[in-house]
Amino acid sequence: MIPITKPWMGEAEAEAARRVILSGWTSQGPEVAAFESEFAAYVGAPYACAVSNCTTALHLALLAAGVGPGDEVITVSHSFIATANSIRYCGGTPVFVDIEPETYNIDPMLIETAITEHTRGILCVHQLGMPCNLEQIVAIASRHNLFVIEDAACAAGSEVLWNGQWERIGKSHADAACFSFHPRKVISTGEGGMITTQHADWDRALRLLRQHAMSVPDTVRHVSSKVVFESYPTIGYNYRMTDIQAAVGREQLKRLPEIVRQRRELATRYGKLLQGIEGLKLPLEPKWARTNWQSYCVELPTGCDQREMMQELLDAGVSTRRGVMCSHRERTYAASAQDSLLMRSQHAQDRCILLPIYPRMRATEQERVTFALRDATRRTASLSQDGISHRCKAPSNDVLRA
Repeated sequence: MIPITKPWMGEAEAEAARRVILSGWTSQGPEVAAFESEFAAYVGAPYACAVSNCTTALHLALLAAGVGPGDEVITVSHSFIATANSIRYCGGTPVFVDIEPETYNIDPMLIETAITEHTRGILCVHQLGMPCNLEQIVAIASRHNLFVIEDAACAAGSEVLWNGQWERIGKSHADAACFSFHPRKVISTGEGGMITTQHADWDRALRLLRQHAMSVPDTVRHVSSKVVFESYPTIGYNYRMTDIQAAVGREQLKRLPEIVRQRRELATRYGKLLQGIEGLKLPLEPKWARTNWQSYCVELPTGCDQREMMQELLDAGVSTRRGVMCSHRERTYAASAQDSLLMRSQHAQDRCILLPIYPRMRATEQERVTFALRDATRRTASLSQDGISHRCKAPSNDVLRA
């Protein structure tokens, strides 16, 4: 079975975890501090704060931005549900806008029409590692005095062209960027997240809130020559990263340039291998973006049934995933948006699949994926023409309009 992804870990990560375990200090401590410093230097940000995962990162970033009950935050439905949930955690309301059909990222042209007197900011997503149009989004936010937080869960190592220079996602382009180190991401600590920001006051707030709002951290109390009593001036959370995770993350960060290089080579090769499959839409990388290719997303030929295509690939030994979900299709957010305003988002969820891609993926494995996909599309098209199967259906009028 060819997996959808496979973290690249080895003896360096195992030894790092072993070293911390034997040190006697495994919770948030010196390894976390070192990982934060190294990650900030890698992306070029003034501040970086490590947390337990990207969902908690988004929650804390929104709290630092001041989001509370009655506030609206413009974002996309076309994202993992944590994006919308993090707004709800603060008591805010996510306002969904549609995506660009080429990049599957938020359409900047739709943002201003969604702004109301209650709008507090914009939570944009670098979907599947593909940078969204930050330049336009930040300009819109500036005109309307809104914050911009980047959901960069998938985007470690991705780059944008900024003032004529290639810069990494996470630098001070917006107010904050939130990263994930889940095993599906380009680097992993098992679970874990990071928030980068350009604001010293935001960074102080993030560090306070992630540790129960404890006035004096345990790392300070344990090395003090005097007895120190801490206080808890506000409501905080247990959103800390452990030193074991951070030690692994430091080794993963060393691998990141090579991981991104290999993923870009694999994406280029996919582009050549898949060109001949009629009707298959390949991902587009804008001229101002360099993605890390966290995922390789293709849109199936018109009318092909997504689930049955994925099953055929699975039967052939190839793992895939469906297109990115739409939060407004879940019961919790069903009343939050009109389907007619999010047709591109729904189209992408229903018609796209993610193909396997991971560092050290062999050429023969890519060829197997390509052969299986080509064979499945050819067979389903043939069966449909013969009237034997309904796996390929004529597109509805709604889809055609989208």
